[in-house]
Amino acid sequence: MNPNIPRTDRKRVVIVGAGFGGLKLARKLARRKEFQVVLINKNNFHEFQPLYYQVATSGLEASSILFPLRAVFQDCKNVHIRVTSVTAVHPDIKSIDTDLGPVEYDYLVVSTGADTNFFGMQNIIERALPMKSVSEAIALRNRMLQNFEDALSVESLDEKEGFLNVVVVGGGPTGVELCGTFAEMRKTVLPSDYPELDFQMMKIYLIESGGELLGPMSENSQVKSQQYLENLGVIVRLKTRVQDFDGRLVYMADGSTIRTNNLVWAAGVKANPLSGFPVETIGRGGRLLVNRLSQVQGFTDIFAIGDIALMTEEKYPNGHPQIAQPAIQQGKHLAKNLIRMQKGQSPEEFTYNDLGTMATIGRGKAVVDLPFWKFQGVFAWMVWLFVHLMAIVGVKNRLLILINWAVNYLSDDQSLRLIIKPKLPKGNFEAIKQKVEDQLITK
Repeated sequence: MNPNIPRTDRKRVVIVGAGFGGLKLARKLARRKEFQVVLINKNNFHEFQPLYYQVATSGLEASSILFPLRAVFQDCKNVHIRVTSVTAVHPDIKSIDTDLGPVEYDYLVVSTGADTNFFGMQNIIERALPMKSVSEAIALRNRMLQNFEDALSVESLDEKEGFLNVVVVGGGPTGVELCGTFAEMRKTVLPSDYPELDFQMMKIYLIESGGELLGPMSENSQVKSQQYLENLGVIVRLKTRVQDFDGRLVYMADGSTIRTNNLVWAAGVKANPLSGFPVETIGRGGRLLVNRLSQVQGFTDIFAIGDIALMTEEKYPNGHPQIAQPAIQQGKHLAKNLIRMQKGQSPEEFTYNDLGTMATIGRGKAVVDLPFWKFQGVFAWMVWLFVHLMAIVGVKNRLLILINWAVNYLSDDQSLRLIIKPKLPKGNFEAIKQKVEDQLITK
């Protein structure tokens, strides 16, 4: 196979990853005559990660938080999109390997984001439910809804507890928002859907190894978020570390256990740098070490932005937080610098502008930390709604989400609780697999 990207006299900027940073950079360069933009992504869409939890809890359809990349760049002839995976980087020949074949670059920008960090615990890797992609969010939705169906058909209390109980690990925004939504569903929607089940049995646990929820936020927001969750009936356990999970019991470091079939892992992220970078360019958490120009350490033509990049400032000696805003700002800043460099001007150093942090804990409950103001409650929730709605790519998506949110606010019932499973073709897959393996061996 061949990527079939025509070579022109323009500088080719290859962007790997269409998350917040990569997409912002591509959009800023899309209509510039100086550049040919090659955007490489595993999927043909951009995902709005902050709302994964709403897909997982049947609050939104997946299509509402996805936007096709080709729709973004429909009239941009100098933008070439390829849906594939990058397997290696070859800085010496200014080329990358993809599943479609090699792609040459003048400038390479790595914006591959981060993935779930299981901290090497194999049982949890195999059995826990992560939520770092829309497909994982849908899998979580399917699992939870199927659990309620299965709970109808078992007799023992132990089995019912296993299906109904939920343990969420990680007290960041994802964990807090998931638990808040699960608690509201337990109170309003689920008893109506499943009148045969006693949802007073359903326990929702939020496990956090640190001493507070929402670690980067203000103390007021941390305390208020915990109060909101506990008022909703969520069992919050701080300074508690999960050690193992066998599919039936969650084991804590203090020796205690929790009965559940459902362990949702939102406890941390790790970057996955592309193969081919020198060991000395990899920093803490697998992030690529970059300077204030976003250049990867030791290179002038390779850049990294967003979660994958470890850039230090005086205020951020351990790097910027791995959230959307640093990625967006770095993408915008790098676009300006690339344009400046093409004009023969000196690039400017990046400075992160903290616009604030926020989290929602259910309908009418949120916490917001702005640089100049920190507040909680209904107004914070309305601000959260507005900010996230405006950040969505595409007018149609915004409208769909607004309608869904309005219906949810007025009725508690969006009718999105669907178990959608992929249909596999019929056949003896073990025999097919063995045949393929035999053919590979003979070759």
